[in-house]
Amino acid sequence: MQKLNKDFYFNNDVTEIARALLGKIVVTKFNGITTAARIVETEAYAGIVDKASHAYAGRRTARTEIMFGEGGTAYVYLCYGIHHMFNVVTNENEKPDAVLIRGVEPVTGIDEMLRRSKKEKPDHSIGRGPGNAGKALGIFTHHTGSSLLSTHFFITGDGVTDVPVMCSKRIGVDYAGAHAKWLYRFFIKDNLHVTKHAFNKEAIELL
Repeated sequence: MQKLNKDFYFNNDVTEIARALLGKIVVTKFNGITTAARIVETEAYAGIVDKASHAYAGRRTARTEIMFGEGGTAYVYLCYGIHHMFNVVTNENEKPDAVLIRGVEPVTGIDEMLRRSKKEKPDHSIGRGPGNAGKALGIFTHHTGSSLLSTHFFITGDGVTDVPVMCSKRIGVDYAGAHAKWLYRFFIKDNLHVTKHAFNKEAIELL
């Protein structure tokens, strides 16, 4: 497997990265435990020009400051006080683009993922949705700012590149007005670990 290098994350088109991440493998090696999962669903957030982005209009807070750094780092925030949402920071310094990892398919360390998810048997809900994805991989807010070029937290390819890709509107960003209609959500067609949502029926297959 080939770990993604810094150049991969420096693309200035966040939608290209969001699409290219599909089929890649997130690997975590925390506390001596290795887990890995294939990315099957992503959402792109286009920094300061995107009303759905935490960095819209250049808004900077202690939480979002990491988005303004170099691509190839993790941005993890807490949603509803429960879900740890793992995002990949992209682009160059001061260009706060990011890709939310919305869904993953378990590959390695499934027993540990079950323990983290408090499940007895594997099913398609493990890794389905960003909260479950973060939980399965053991990613928490204290990992925000972590380099994705490290030996314990990284994204890699395993030769799977030609996957059928669908795109749709993003989920849960109605507050973004017209920007909520942007087709910035990408997922692998017919993958059972993708979020079940009405938008899937409206999705467009990309060639």
